Order: sequence, then structure tokens, then C-alpha cells
Amino acid sequence: MPQIKKILVANRGEIALRIMRTAREMNIATVAVFSEADRKSPHVRYADEAVCIGPAPSSESYLNTDKILGVCHDLGVDAIHPGYGFLSENAGFARKVRDAGLIFIGPSPESIEIMGSKLAAKQAASHYNIPMVPGTPDAIDDRDEAKRVALAIGYPILIKASAGGGGKGMRVVDQEAEFDEQMNRAVSEAQAAFGDGSVFIEKYITSPKHIEIQVLGDHHGNIVHLFERECSIQRRHQKVVEEAPSISITPDIRAEMGRCAVDVARSCGYYGAGTVEFIMDEDRNFYFLEMNTRLQVEHPVTEMITGTDLVKEMIRIAEGQPLTFQQDDLHISGHAIEIRVYAEDAANHFLPDIGTLSTYIKPDGNGVRVDDGFEQGMEIPIYYDPMIAKLVTYGENRETAIRKMIRAIDEYQITGVQTTLPFCRFVMQHEAFVSGRFDTNFVTRHFHADLLNTNTDREIAGMAALLSALLNGSSRETEPVQNEIANVNPSKWKARQYISR
Repeated sequence: MPQIKKILVANRGEIALRIMRTAREMNIATVAVFSEADRKSPHVRYADEAVCIGPAPSSESYLNTDKILGVCHDLGVDAIHPGYGFLSENAGFARKVRDAGLIFIGPSPESIEIMGSKLAAKQAASHYNIPMVPGTPDAIDDRDEAKRVALAIGYPILIKASAGGGGKGMRVVDQEAEFDEQMNRAVSEAQAAFGDGSVFIEKYITSPKHIEIQVLGDHHGNIVHLFERECSIQRRHQKVVEEAPSISITPDIRAEMGRCAVDVARSCGYYGAGTVEFIMDEDRNFYFLEMNTRLQVEHPVTEMITGTDLVKEMIRIAEGQPLTFQQDDLHISGHAIEIRVYAEDAANHFLPDIGTLSTYIKPDGNGVRVDDGFEQGMEIPIYYDPMIAKLVTYGENRETAIRKMIRAIDEYQITGVQTTLPFCRFVMQHEAFVSGRFDTNFVTRHFHADLLNTNTDREIAGMAALLSALLNGSSRETEPVQNEIANVNPSKWKARQYISR
């Protein structure tokens, strides 16, 4: 079996750091590649070696396969870990890595290709009796026939890009009169985003839960699942809050969903770490959605409840080693929640924000984990995904994990950019989230910008008076103001720290 001695991480920021830390624990050397915009990033300093591969735009740096492979050749690299995003689900890149005599720490190019097409994935999974959302089995080439299918399964329906993701090329159609217009938009979006205008239709589940199952497979045919993650708190069809296990499913559903996930992986000869995604309706019927052939952003919550280092397992699998555990060896212990700390303004439709991290102080303490790639004084670049960090809390039960998350959010101090921290605090305290009665429509149903304004007129007046007293140096005025400030909730004061610019 090949032994990996040096890994190039073809990524940036927090995921690059997270991979490098595990590699260092395994006595494996690391190489960072970086763009000119990331020259001062922590992952560049942390690596044993680092090479600038181009200007800030990802097309000229992190997506430049020839430069990345050239660095591997020059520095004697054994393997490449792609992280997530960028080249992680690029079958052509995985094939180039293999053809160059290097190890791709991930699945085969063939598996990536099959699962990269939603239609091909459904066709592969259909041989294993996996529940599917009613719809068209192939890409639509006859609109009249598609309309007949839509009538048969019943409106509303969902038009989806076969090669899609992130909500692109996806359109809800409530009635037949809207079909042609929404079809044209979906095809146009799919073509622009993915270079592939193929679309298909499915029954639209109006109040779905988004549940995903973590799987691991080796080169010897062994595949296990590491239970589920609840990922239903989303904006623009993209996740913001994830947790494990899900409050929404029973042990029997967990076992059946896990079996289906393993079979989906088996349908394409999968090895490495991957995630099988399902949607679940109000009656707890679940349906296969897609498979992500990479490490997920939210993998830490699975690591917390299983005690498994998924990156370490990926590296061991890439070396050809068999899994060291079987399904019966895996158990859920405690509860973990992750929030994605984005540089986004939740009060303004979650629009991305850019700027300098004037203040950046991370929370700490028992049961708190922060995966990030930024430091105080760094700029949030416009060229990449606006995620600053992943904040994870762990407790013996869900209630404890929620309380720890609220405490950690209050301790997280970020100024210079707007972030999703206030929104995530709102989620943690909302009755729908606490009770588990939420779905992917949480933002639409429960959130509007005014709910983030935690300042009361009394608090503002008190703080203004305190500031005036301090500036005037008057002890006579200060005493009553201090009594006023004593009534201010300190968590709200901290909330203002990360809301303010």
C-alpha cells in the first residue's frame, strides 16, 4: 500500500487549515497553494511549504489545474486533498491527478461523474430500491410530455438543473400557466452556471426537511454511514445552521435512511468520504436528493458525535487501508450544532459584505470549536465565498448544545463587516427551532430584518448618557447613568459589537 508523505491542499482558508492540522498529527508534510489575495492567510503560514499560484480570481489560481500539478511535481508531493468547493467535485481534475501518478484524496473520477449529474445519480440509485421524488427520469426534451407528467404528479412542481447546485437552475412552478416561463429561466440559468442546460422536473415538497447522511467507503468494498445531519435552516437554498443528530427522525428512520445512503454509495463503487442528501416531508417520508462526492462544510458536527476524524479516515482510505470499524462499532454520543459565520448582512437579504476585520475575537471554552481561516486585521476578499468561520458547539444533549451556541455567539466579537451571527442567535432562540418544528422555509416564515434589532430605546438612551458623562468628566452625572446601565442585558451589548461596523 502507498504511504502518503506529503499532501498538497488544493484549497484555502479554514478547510485548508483543518486538513493540514490532521496531516501534521499523522506526520505528513503539507504544501499550501495560495492566490495573491491570500498571501497573508493563516493556512499559508501553517503549511510546511507554500507556493503562490496566481492572481486573486479563482480561475487564475485555485482552479488552475496545470499550476497545481506543476507545484506537486516540483515539490515531490504524493497526494492532493481538494477540500470542498473549487476542484473537489471536478472529475476531470481527479483524473488528471491520477494520470500524473498522484493520489487523489477523494472518490474515483467515475464516481464523481455519476453523482455529479442528478439524473445519472438517480438512475444509479434506482437499482437499490431507494425512494425517489416523483418526476421525470430523464432530461426534458419534449415540453408537452413534461407538462403531462407535471399534471399527473400534481402542481406545484420543481424544475431542476441536472448539473446544478446551490439553488441555480431551480424554479418552482405553481400552475401550468407558469410552466413555459419558468422552464426558460431554469434552462438559461443552468446553461450560464454549469454549461449544461439539461433540466428535469420533480414533485415540489412544500415543507421539506433537509437531512443528509455521512458515508465512508474504502477500496475493499466496505461502506458505513456515520448517521445524519439536519441541514434545514437555509437561505437561498444554502445551509446556515446544521446539527447532528436530527431532532426530526426516529431510530427506525435513521436506520433505513442510513441503509439507503450506503446503497447509494455502493451504486457507484464509492470510496472516501461522501454525503447522501435526502428531503423528508411532513409525514416523514424521505426521498433521495443527491450525493456530494467530497467532504462537507458541516462535517465537524459528525466528528463531534462520533469521535471520528473524517479527514484522517480519508487519508487512510486514499492509502488503500481498510476501514478500522464496522457499522455496529459506530454510536451517537451527545449533540453538536454548527453555524456558518458568513460576511453577510442578514438584515439586507443576506447580501455579502466586504471589509477589514477591525475586531476579531473568537469564543472559547468547553464544548466550543471554531474552524476559521482569518485573523484580526485581515480583509474579507470579494473573490471567494464569504464564509469567515464555522462555529461548532457540543453538549450531552441538544438543549445544552443550543445554550453553548448562544453563549459562544455572544462571545464572538467581529467588527468591520456585517455577519450572520445575529441571525444565528435569532435561530437558536426561536421556538420553531428549539421545538424542532421547522423546515427549509424557516427564513421565509419566521425571519425578517427588524427582528435583529435588539436595541431598545431605553438602552440607547442609557449608553448615550454614559458616553456623554465620560466625555464631560462629571462624576455627578455618572452615578445615575451607571444604575441605568446595570439594567442592560450584557448579551445585547455584545450583540451590538458584532452587528456594528
